[in-house]
Amino acid sequence: MNCPQCDAELDLDEYDVDKGDVVSCSECGANLEVVNDSPIELEALDEDDEGDDDDDELEDDEIEADDDEDEDEDEEDEDWEE
Repeated sequence: MNCPQCDAELDLDEYDVDKGDVVSCSECGANLEVVNDSPIELEALDEDDEGDDDDDELEDDEIEADDDEDEDEDEEDEDWEE
């Protein structure tokens, strides 16, 4: 099995991977999804496709929480100036 990105030889056993698994190429570092497990077929993942949508939502929530904290600190600073 070869990496679809750099054509490096990948040592994968069809019994060790399942459809939907993500493996990394040791040569180029590309993340590859197993789209078929017998015979093994790999497809390169786009950077946008990596990770779960839930993780993205958590990151957005964390950013919003940080913004709220910054606003609270600004309000406290204004109180001290008065």
